[in-house]
Amino acid sequence: MKKQNSSRRSFLRSFSAGLGAIIVSPSLTFGCMNEPQTKKLGIALVGLGSYSGGQLAPALQETKNCYLAGVVSGTPTKIKDWQGRYDIPEANCYNYKNFDEIAKNPAIDIIYVVLPPSMHKEYTIRAAKAGKHVICEKPMAMNAAQCAEMIAACQAAGRMLSIGYRLHFEPHNIEMMRLGQKEIYGKVLNIDTANGFSYGGDPEAWRLKKAMGGGPLMDMGIYSIQGSRYTTGEEPVFVTAKETKTGNPLFREVEETISWELEFPGGTRAKGETSFSKNYSYLRAQAEKGSFEIEPAYGYGGQDGKTSEGAMKLPQVNQQALQMDDFARCVMHNKPTRVPGEMGMQDIKVIEAIFRSVRSGKREPV
Repeated sequence: MKKQNSSRRSFLRSFSAGLGAIIVSPSLTFGCMNEPQTKKLGIALVGLGSYSGGQLAPALQETKNCYLAGVVSGTPTKIKDWQGRYDIPEANCYNYKNFDEIAKNPAIDIIYVVLPPSMHKEYTIRAAKAGKHVICEKPMAMNAAQCAEMIAACQAAGRMLSIGYRLHFEPHNIEMMRLGQKEIYGKVLNIDTANGFSYGGDPEAWRLKKAMGGGPLMDMGIYSIQGSRYTTGEEPVFVTAKETKTGNPLFREVEETISWELEFPGGTRAKGETSFSKNYSYLRAQAEKGSFEIEPAYGYGGQDGKTSEGAMKLPQVNQQALQMDDFARCVMHNKPTRVPGEMGMQDIKVIEAIFRSVRSGKREPV
């Protein structure tokens, strides 16, 4: 465990070391390297739901290193609509039955899996076997064992795997990493973070189905877990958690609200909460010599931050465009992604420990 913590901390600290120049640069040149680029890489989106349609497809109109090359959907009318809207060739459109034929398509370099979590493992492995690099949306999978299978499949195929952690490319969250890991205000003593929203959507949606990976902890709380991890640069070793329900019939299968406290090896304690019945989004850190925070913290835009010395005054960016461009550069030049499958698996391990603590009522190891 100590070796893993040390490795993770080393990775995050080295990543943060170069962030100061990035944050103040007007060009925001996030990426793996500055070598000359060759061609734009083609991305195929698997699953044409609200995130693909509302965020990823528009972001791919702004990317410099990749473009929307293809789509995969089980709904023919959606495919036709996307073809017309984004000028996607018929040859680059697939359904879930003929998905494996994508292996023969040289126009598609990267598969972006944007499906319910219960389907992440299957389509990540199928994409890797088809010879494609993979971005998988968070949460990575239903459990850590599935995550390990996904990582192994991509390694066996010689393909890269990245998790859709867009906030690693967002300046305010990057600044939280720098301030915490570099101990700008001294050692971080406490973290307080929450992320959730008041659910008012389809009562049959996957977010309310346990078997599909639903519930606020997998959907929204994972951001707070990530925020605590990248602010400290450490891995939590213990967690104590509890669940709260109001009796709302929407949450028969999934939790309504979960709160927890993570204990880190350096002594930091991080309180977190997530809910489908509360609206909040913040990440706050108290250190020995000052404090720093962002609120809202985890949305697709509109982050606002401050420290003990004043406002952060950082730019708003297209997080998804930067995330996908960075991965494309990593693929082009065979460089590691800053948001690999191992990072996604660690979040799932923390989530599993939180659920264990809820069930046992005890402090549990991560």
